Amino acid sequence: MKTLTLTCCLLTAASLFPAPLSAASKESSSLELVRSLNQAFIEVAEKVSPSVVYIRVSQKQSRMFTSGEEGNPLFEMLPREFRKQLEEQFERRRRNRGEKDGEAEPHFNGQGSGVIVREDGYILTNRHVVEEADKIKVRLQDGTEFDATVRGMDPQSDLAVLKVDPKGKKLVAAKFADSNKTRVGEFAIAIGAPFGLDYSVTVGHVSAKGRSQIIPDPSMDQDFIQTDANINPGNSGGPLVNINSEIIGINTLIRGIGTGIGFAVPSSLARDISEKLIADGKVIRAWLGVSVQPFKENTELRNLFPNVKDGVIVSSIMPTGPAAKSDLKASDIITHVEGTPVRNALELRAAVRAKKVGETLTLDVVRAGKNIKVKVKTDAWPEAEAETRLAKDSTNGSEKRLGITVKPITKKLTEEFNLKQTTGLVITEVERGSPAERRGIKPGDVITEVNQKPVKSLEEYRDALKSADTKKGVIVNLLSEGVSKFEVLKSNE
Repeated sequence: MKTLTLTCCLLTAASLFPAPLSAASKESSSLELVRSLNQAFIEVAEKVSPSVVYIRVSQKQSRMFTSGEEGNPLFEMLPREFRKQLEEQFERRRRNRGEKDGEAEPHFNGQGSGVIVREDGYILTNRHVVEEADKIKVRLQDGTEFDATVRGMDPQSDLAVLKVDPKGKKLVAAKFADSNKTRVGEFAIAIGAPFGLDYSVTVGHVSAKGRSQIIPDPSMDQDFIQTDANINPGNSGGPLVNINSEIIGINTLIRGIGTGIGFAVPSSLARDISEKLIADGKVIRAWLGVSVQPFKENTELRNLFPNVKDGVIVSSIMPTGPAAKSDLKASDIITHVEGTPVRNALELRAAVRAKKVGETLTLDVVRAGKNIKVKVKTDAWPEAEAETRLAKDSTNGSEKRLGITVKPITKKLTEEFNLKQTTGLVITEVERGSPAERRGIKPGDVITEVNQKPVKSLEEYRDALKSADTKKGVIVNLLSEGVSKFEVLKSNE
C-alpha cells in the first residue's frame, strides 16, 4: 500500500511539473527561424541577380583620368562640375600629345549597375552612370556581354534607359513593387557592383521614405527612399528590392562611404519614368509654375486659417508659368489636385506630373477662408534654371514688424524702379535691420493685396491695416521683379 501511494505521488508530481524541454530542442527551434530567414535572403539574391547587370562606360573626355586603370568607381563620387573640369583638363593633355579621336581603343573608365525591366532588352539605370558615354558595355550574371545604347535620359530623376539586342537570348526582367505601399522598417536588399565587385548583395532596412532636399537643386525629383543596406560607388543604378524579390527603388545616392545612409529613387516613380523613356526617349513633365510650402509648417497661416487642416501654400508664381495665366494667387492654399489631396511639394509635383501637358487641372483652393476651385492649364516643364531662380526669389521667416514705406505708383516712381505694374502701391523704403529686409522685401516691390483684398490706393491700404491684427500677422501679396508672391508680416510686440 505504501509503495502504491508513493507511486501515485510521483505520477502526480510528474504531471504537475513536466520535465523541461532539452536545451537542444530549444536551440533547434530558434535556429529554424533564423535558417528560414537566411534561406529567404538567399532566394531573393538568386531570383533577382539574373536581372541585374554590370555596366562599363567609356567616356571620350575622361579617358586619361584613370591613368590606365580599368575603371575607377571613386570618380563617381566627385561633384559633377569638378568631374567635368578634370575631364576637360585630361582632354587638353591628350590633344597636346597629338592624339586624335579614334586612335586609341575605348577605355572603360566608368562603371555602375542596372536592372533589366523588359525581356526585349531594356535596362534601367542612373543617368549619371551613362551620361556623356562614348561606348557602353553591359554584362549579365552568366558573363554574357552586350553593347548598349542610350534609349533616353531624364535629368530631373537622374534615371536613364539603355537598350541591348538580346540576339535570341532570353533576358530575365525584374518585377516592380508599389513603393507607395513600402513601409519603413521592412527589409531592403541591394544588389549591384560596388567598387566593381559585381553581384554584391547587402541587406538592411528601409530607414525612411519621402526624403527630399538631398540634392541642392529644386528642379530635381526628390522623394527618396533611405536605406541602411550598404551602398557604395558602383551600386548606382542597381535595384533595391524587398523580401518578395520586387524592386522598391533604384539606388542613386550615398552619404559617405560605409555610413549606412543610401538613397534610392522609389519604384513607382522609376517605373513611370522608365516607361516614358522606353516609349518616347524622353520625359516631358506637366508644370504649373508655382513655388509652394507645406501649410502645416507655416505657423502664421495656421493661426490665420484654423479651419484648414492641410495643403500647400502658393508662396510665389512664375510670371511666365501656366499658373500666372490662371486665377491662382500667391497665398492661396491648394488642398487637392483633381480630387487628390496634396500636403507638400512632392505630392503636388507627383499629382501634376501624372497629367498630360496641356491638360486643364482643377485645384481645390482656400482663399480668404473660402473654398473655391481654380482651373490651370498645364504647360511643359521649362529649363531648370528658371525654377532655381524662382526658389531663390522665394523667402521664408516670420516678421516682427512691417518695416516698409509705400506710395502710390507715379510716373516718376515707375521710371525710378523700372516698374511694369501700373496698379498697387510701390515700396519705396525698407527699414534697415527690420524683418522685412531680412525677408528679402526691397524697394521697388509692389503691394497688390493686403489680407487677400486688393489695394490700389493709400486709403485702401490703411483701411486694410486698420482691420488687420498686425501682431497676429498680415498677408501681403506683392510683385517682386515680375514674380508674384506673398509674405506674412508682423509688427513689433
